[in-house]
Amino acid sequence: MSRFHRVFAAAAGLALASGASLADPSSYASGGRNYGDFDVAQVVRVEPVRRQVRVSEPVRECWEESQPISNGPFSSNHIGGTLIGGAIGTVVGNQIGRGRGKDVARVAGAILGGAIGHSVSVDRARQQGVETVHRYERCDVHYRDSYVERVEGYDVTYEYAGREYVTRMPYDPGERIRVRVDVSPVDA
Repeated sequence: MSRFHRVFAAAAGLALASGASLADPSSYASGGRNYGDFDVAQVVRVEPVRRQVRVSEPVRECWEESQPISNGPFSSNHIGGTLIGGAIGTVVGNQIGRGRGKDVARVAGAILGGAIGHSVSVDRARQQGVETVHRYERCDVHYRDSYVERVEGYDVTYEYAGREYVTRMPYDPGERIRVRVDVSPVDA
């Protein structure tokens, strides 16, 4: 028997079987393999189709920064030492000056005493380990990429009527797969 005759015989047999099952609705209830235009094929092999996917996740990083605090003559860190020095300088200037020079001596004593008081306050803070910096926390967000493997489908090899076919499916079909049977006449 030639290949053409075998294919024609198989097609005719499928057409008759599907026609008989369409005519006889009891074949659905009887658990027969023929479902009208559908049939069942044996799954030979299932191979997952994998793909590497990049996943970006946000990562928050924080660190401590410091900023020096100004130690100038008007710094709030050493204002007490400056005021006390200025007061002492004013008293000393008051004792030194006479007449109109007394006012000049008081002002000069206040300025000189304030500068000395500030300097003493700064030196004392350094000796005691008192920091003259402002510390604060800064944070930043960046993205870390990683790669994961995901299954995006399955290449399913199945056998029907003595031939193997391959299709891609979104799920693993198991041991059997429903196939659509389409029989059409061949011009001779």
